Amino acid sequence: MREWLDHGWRVIATGISFAAFGIGGLLLGLFVFPLLRLLVRDRARCRRISRRLVQVSFRFHVELMRLLGVLTYELHDVERLREPGRLVLANHPTLIDVVFLISLMPNADCIVRSGLARNPFTRGPILACGYICNDDGAALVDDCIAALREGSTLLIFPEGTRTRRDVPMRLQRGAANIAVRGGVDVTPVRLRCSPLTLGKGDKWYRVPSQRFHYSVEVGENLDVTPYLADGQGEALAARRFTEYLTHYFSNEARRAGG
Repeated sequence: MREWLDHGWRVIATGISFAAFGIGGLLLGLFVFPLLRLLVRDRARCRRISRRLVQVSFRFHVELMRLLGVLTYELHDVERLREPGRLVLANHPTLIDVVFLISLMPNADCIVRSGLARNPFTRGPILACGYICNDDGAALVDDCIAALREGSTLLIFPEGTRTRRDVPMRLQRGAANIAVRGGVDVTPVRLRCSPLTLGKGDKWYRVPSQRFHYSVEVGENLDVTPYLADGQGEALAARRFTEYLTHYFSNEARRAGG
């Protein structure tokens, strides 16, 4: 009976967490960010404040999930995520990865699906924070490099979608193109979720048999210089760096057992 009640409560708590996320985004978009634009005329400063507000709200959301008994978590070397101008690449096991990572990054930029910029629950924060939409086409890489040079910490999930279970990891080449063309090192982040939940294709109400444990581990920076030093073209350098990143994240996953 106790296990059944615990499971039932975590279904309810997960629903509360999703509702709080949606309502929070709607309220920020309808009231907070419009007021901020009236009070702060400088667009760059307004954007930085907006990103800080999103960070704080995401941090609150993580703590809400913890207090509701949905999850526990641990953080390792996350202070590296606060350094300006960092290109942060992470694996993508669950739906809440972006919430966790942005909660740790005071001036985060990221690439978002263009559909989210039209969603009433996410439109306000995305526009206020100036996040980069993935429908920018050929200009996408240039936009990302410009964001890094302006001091933003750019978060990218190089798989492009949540990790598929029991399928070899495949990384898209966009993240490596940004690193190679921008001449910036990569700050890798390994995310783990046990038991895995909210993965690709998972329904939100199918909670695991126990509250899940989430781990964020930030690795040492990965040097892009060797891929630029031998005079090869940017396309080949990006392909080789993508292969290296694929091996890196795959090996990290095997080492962690997930």
